[in-house]
Amino acid sequence: MRVLVRQVLVAAMASAFVVTTTNRSPGHQHQWGLSAKKVLFGDESRKKLVDGINAVADAVKVTLGPKGRNVVLERSYGVPEIVNDGVTIARDIELDDAAMNIGAKLVQEVASKSDSKAGDGTTTSTLMTQELVNQGMKAVTSGVNPVALRRGITKATNLLIAEVEKVAKPVDSNEELMNIATVATSGNTAMGSIIARAFEKVGETGSTVVEESQTLNDDVDFTEGLTIDRGFISPYFVNDQERQLCEMAGPRILVTDQKIENVNDLIPLLEAMVKTKEPLVVIAEDVAGEALSALVVNKMRGVLDVVAIKAPGFGTRRKDVLQDVAIATGATFVAQEVGVALDTVTPEMLGTAERIVVGKEETTLVTDGKQTEAIEKRIAQIRVEAENTDSTFDKEKAEERVASLGGGIARIKVGAATETELKDKKLRYEDALNSVKSAIEMGVVPGGGATLAWLMFNTRDDIFAQIEDEDEKRGVDIVFKALAAPMRQIAENCGLDGEVVLSKCVDKPFGYGFNAATAEYGDLPSWGVIDPAKVTISALENSASIAGLVLTTEALIHEIPKELSEAEKLRQMDEAAGMGGMDYM
Repeated sequence: MRVLVRQVLVAAMASAFVVTTTNRSPGHQHQWGLSAKKVLFGDESRKKLVDGINAVADAVKVTLGPKGRNVVLERSYGVPEIVNDGVTIARDIELDDAAMNIGAKLVQEVASKSDSKAGDGTTTSTLMTQELVNQGMKAVTSGVNPVALRRGITKATNLLIAEVEKVAKPVDSNEELMNIATVATSGNTAMGSIIARAFEKVGETGSTVVEESQTLNDDVDFTEGLTIDRGFISPYFVNDQERQLCEMAGPRILVTDQKIENVNDLIPLLEAMVKTKEPLVVIAEDVAGEALSALVVNKMRGVLDVVAIKAPGFGTRRKDVLQDVAIATGATFVAQEVGVALDTVTPEMLGTAERIVVGKEETTLVTDGKQTEAIEKRIAQIRVEAENTDSTFDKEKAEERVASLGGGIARIKVGAATETELKDKKLRYEDALNSVKSAIEMGVVPGGGATLAWLMFNTRDDIFAQIEDEDEKRGVDIVFKALAAPMRQIAENCGLDGEVVLSKCVDKPFGYGFNAATAEYGDLPSWGVIDPAKVTISALENSASIAGLVLTTEALIHEIPKELSEAEKLRQMDEAAGMGGMDYM
């Protein structure tokens, strides 16, 4: 085993010096398996992008609303998946037309941005992007200046976002949290209730994780733990591709304030961890260079289950947080000032946790309850420090640390009869959790597309009055047409005529709309049909951003696909991983 680990690590070290730049001359492109390029111009380039956007949006928008349909995703292994989650569907699409696929990637970016910023609203963002680019293409083809059109779209969007912020209402009850979660799970009141229970217990500062239950029923329990506002350093540590998470059970945890670049610093510890077959979490000032390459290649080859996390904050604040993590997990804090060398770290110096969930921007540690007394002492110490400082900023940071250490973790345990059902339910729970967090942050607005429809009916004249340029006005007009799309699509997914449903909401008070779950018209907030304002704002921002880029595109350059050998495919995978020309032999 020692020989195997060293061979893998040495390969990683060597690879760091094989390729250090991507700026290769044209003469080298075929040597590296790259194809010749094709260039499209003007309307032809834009049409290809729009066709790709439509392909993704048409597949995603059928899931919108409580009566949204499902989409079946083929898998190269295992059974197909049946999902109702917009961003998961969007990410899964790869078109065979290279130019159209660029358009598909752009709308996938819209969904991903909405997912990462607001945690939900990916389907609405995708649908509005489709509406904006299709209406915009008609305008550009008719002779409207694309740059002025984009300015109009941007101005209208900014003014509409300001209106959403004005009408947003703060969340002031647990019932509202349950309603938000219920809407986000496509009307599942049982799931909404479980999420509300979780937030009621741990509050805004606590964390909630979703995991598999050993029964067929869903439930929630509570345990100790803490959250770090940093995620994995490299996406190659992800082991749950659909949720873009790295999850580990019973990991050992290295906590250090040192920057790890030299792989030799880690070899003794990695060899020891390979023998014990325990997952390893490395939380450090940073992990880079050959050390990062070594961890990634060990992970990819199945030699060691590992993830690297960059410590949050700077200077003394970073050190404080790392000490909090060390105390909560029972780890020895490997600090620079103490003079402990990384290559002397042993498994006995590592911390423990029952479970860890590492995302792109956040890490949740579910501790094993062995450090309760130490955590309580640490919280008391932090509170004393806060009392003895005159700095408001320092007091706020101290409160955040206390909340992180003492807030606890809610564990939602998901039960299902099949693997397909389990994956779908976990995705719904994740969406709902993110929606609740967004609602707490920025408040709520009426859901079901009613807020956007109300804006379309009631702010049009005021916003148009602020725009003078005629081509910019066309951009504003396009945005207002797109505002109708969510309510119309929700109605069509119920089997109704979207235009008829919209017509019944004209000249109605704010909050009036169509309840797709019951097929009734009325005051949506009173029925619990509400959305986080952040989700609505994110949909407006992201769709306008991508649409503006597409409509001002004058050239599109893409590779002409060529068949690659298996060796070339592996080499390109290595390049994408940032590991140069890895030798797999």
